[in-house]
Amino acid sequence: MARTSRDEDRLLSQDERDAVARTHLPGLKELADGELTELIRRLRERRDRARALANRQRRELRRKVEAKGARPATDDSGNRGKDELLTAALKRASKEATRRRGRERRSDQAALARRALRGKRATAAPAAHPTSETPGEGMRALPNERIAPSGAFGAEGDRPVLERSRKVR
Repeated sequence: MARTSRDEDRLLSQDERDAVARTHLPGLKELADGELTELIRRLRERRDRARALANRQRRELRRKVEAKGARPATDDSGNRGKDELLTAALKRASKEATRRRGRERRSDQAALARRALRGKRATAAPAAHPTSETPGEGMRALPNERIAPSGAFGAEGDRPVLERSRKVR
C-alpha cells in the first residue's frame, strides 16, 4: 500500500526522510556512484535497526522477552511502517545501482567485441586451399574389394533363400 508524505513525516526522522527523498526520481539518477553507494549503506543500516526494533516489540507483545524500556510495548506498527518505507527506498536505490552496473557491463562487452573483431581482421589467414576457375577431376571411385561382383552369388548362405524362392507357395 502506498504511503502518503504525511505518513512518511510521522514515521521517519528528519535524516531518514532526507535519505528516502533522495531515492525518488529524478534525484536518484543525478546522484554520483559514490553517493549512491553511501545512500544504500545508510538506508540498509536504518532499515535493519527499524526491523530489529519491530521484532523486539513484537516479542514483547507476545511476552517472549522482558520489556526493554520504561513501559512495555503496546504496538509495533510504527517501526513496522518505518521498515516498509526504508525497504521500499532501499529497493529503488539498489535497482538504480544494478541498472548502472548493467550499463557499464554492456559498454565493456561492446568494447571487447570491437577489439576482438579488429584482432581477427588483422590476423586474417588466407584460404586453406586455393580456388580455381576450372573444375577438378571430381570424385574418384573406390570399389569395395570384399563383395562379389554384381550378379554373382557370393556365399553359401544365399542358397536356402534361393531354394525357397523357387518353390510354389
